[in-house]
Amino acid sequence: MTTFQIEQHPDRPGVAGEPPLKFVLSSVQSDSHMWNLVALQLIMEEMGHEVLNLGACVPVERLLAACRDERPDCLVISTINGHGHVDGARVISALRADPELTGLPAVIGGKLGVRGDANSELQAELLALGYDAVFHVGAGDSGQAIESFREFVAANVRTLR
Repeated sequence: MTTFQIEQHPDRPGVAGEPPLKFVLSSVQSDSHMWNLVALQLIMEEMGHEVLNLGACVPVERLLAACRDERPDCLVISTINGHGHVDGARVISALRADPELTGLPAVIGGKLGVRGDANSELQAELLALGYDAVFHVGAGDSGQAIESFREFVAANVRTLR
């Protein structure tokens, strides 16, 4: 597994002059796609935040260990293989069961299932399991999910700390 970490650029403030947030970014264990993680990392860094990108195919135990070690402001899960709702449920269940991490804000986005437009129904299930936000990407509308993520971060920058 490859771990990427890019240092915060000193000239980039966080959202609205706030100090930068620290994110742990990962995919789910069954998702071997990396381009979505790199793109999302670049977007978050452009927003002025620090990102520890754990990469693809990250086991839940490794993800939890990174969150314990790094103490991020938020965990971001991105998936595009269509199994995000299954593996994402495992991630959030383990996160919420961990006494050190139970209150860590966590979001998930991407292609959550393989049922086309019906995938949007999976959002409610993932929220009920404990995610703070779910950004479903339907066919051809990843821009809307990214915009919703940006709005989530901007609206919650103080509470994510």
